[in-house]
Amino acid sequence: MRVIKQGTVLEDAWQRLPEPAPDLPLPAGDWIVPLDYWRHHRKQLSAHNGRVAVCLHGADKPDDLLEVLDALDLIALEFPKFTDGRAYSQARLLRTRHGYRGELRAVGEVLRDQLFFMQRCGIDSFELPHGKDADDALQGLSGFSVKYQSSTDGALPIYQLRRKQGRP
Repeated sequence: MRVIKQGTVLEDAWQRLPEPAPDLPLPAGDWIVPLDYWRHHRKQLSAHNGRVAVCLHGADKPDDLLEVLDALDLIALEFPKFTDGRAYSQARLLRTRHGYRGELRAVGEVLRDQLFFMQRCGIDSFELPHGKDADDALQGLSGFSVKYQSSTDGALPIYQLRRKQGRP
């Protein structure tokens, strides 16, 4: 699958388990599984031949992963539709409150116009919907030169830049 990661488009080995997840053992490989599947099969997943990541949906709480946060290489955040922004909050909580340093991946209805804002909340990889041009979407990461709010990326917002320059 093609994803945007580290400012480039690349092929990625992760596969997503469909929702609702079948109650079968996973084939070998790297899998992103829904939180409920992970909860119910956690013991079996610890012996899996490959890496396992968790996908959080809007109603899922990042706190549910606190005890295993350091063991997860990737956490996927589901954007079910353009108007549902709960995954932005999940990303921000995982990065700032819980100190998660692994990969945060936006999945679902991930649109070019949102990539810049997703990145500012701490998301660092993006799985685009089928049929979307990843090379075109990559331009969404550099579409803004000024930031208006503080965020996880450490960039100074415009009001602080103006204050440093002695301007109101």
